[in-house]
Amino acid sequence: MPHSSALAIRLDIHAHLIPLARSSVGNLPGIGWDADRDTIVVDGKPLAVPQLYQPAALIEWMDAHRIERAWISIPPTLYCLNQDEAAARPWVERVNDALAEVASRHSDRLNALFHLPVRHPMLATATVKRQAAHGDARFAMPAGSAAHGLMLSDSAYEPLWEALAAANAFVFLHPSQGCDARLDRYSLQNLLGNPFETAVAAAHLAMSGVPERHPTITFCLAHGGGVTGAVAGRLERGRETERPGIDTAVERPRVAFRRFCVDCITHDPAALRLAAATFGDGQILFGSDWPFSMGITDPQARLAEIDAALARGIAADNAERLLRRLGKA
Repeated sequence: MPHSSALAIRLDIHAHLIPLARSSVGNLPGIGWDADRDTIVVDGKPLAVPQLYQPAALIEWMDAHRIERAWISIPPTLYCLNQDEAAARPWVERVNDALAEVASRHSDRLNALFHLPVRHPMLATATVKRQAAHGDARFAMPAGSAAHGLMLSDSAYEPLWEALAAANAFVFLHPSQGCDARLDRYSLQNLLGNPFETAVAAAHLAMSGVPERHPTITFCLAHGGGVTGAVAGRLERGRETERPGIDTAVERPRVAFRRFCVDCITHDPAALRLAAATFGDGQILFGSDWPFSMGITDPQARLAEIDAALARGIAADNAERLLRRLGKA
């Protein structure tokens, strides 16, 4: 248990759950259930992390670390990026209905971040409108897919941004797996590829002017924004020198990045200070990445490592501002 002087954490915006059970998986392409291990199987790969199936375990962990509320999203394995739109439609509806059901059973502690299928912009747009009609405007979306060449600056996504803006939505962008075989060793697909994929998404959004055109969307980047802070100056220099393809009528990258929120999962106080310098102290939100080992397993110890004012902002003040902006306070 944390020390009695530990900070109360208002909100965890990055916690994962699998809301499905064997009976709710059904007969969808690429999706199955391993009865022996009681775990979902996606494209032949079982996801055997027991806590992912246990909302009560998440709430118990939240209680132990003074976390008041969590916004839950599905883990990347369930993004199912190889699905065509016909297969993705029932999968997305089933996952989102299950997220809503779990959140409703624990409405005092959990809210759903509804899944948006990045590969299918029109289906994602329809999903936003479906959920917004029920008063739900919090979403999680893969940051792209290197394997499918998805770029969030493409015009195909403009109807999605318009629907999200109309809903005053929160959109959590989480990386999926890249396709660079050099990263297959040493867990680099996760350790290096994920932060890179997040920065690719941030750069495409910022340099195409999406946050500027749609300021009522609150974009939030996972893992401290990935490597975005490290390359922000280089992107700025590219604009200054009018590198090919850069639209100088769009606001500068450093200005655009101040419109993003990020979670605090950097695993390094210096990297967190860089994220704060890039996005703003008030834009850093608490995220745990529960229940994965690459997340924050001891929130109070991590908050104790950083400047007290920044820690207070991450624990409570920044979440309160976010909730007021979303009309959820």
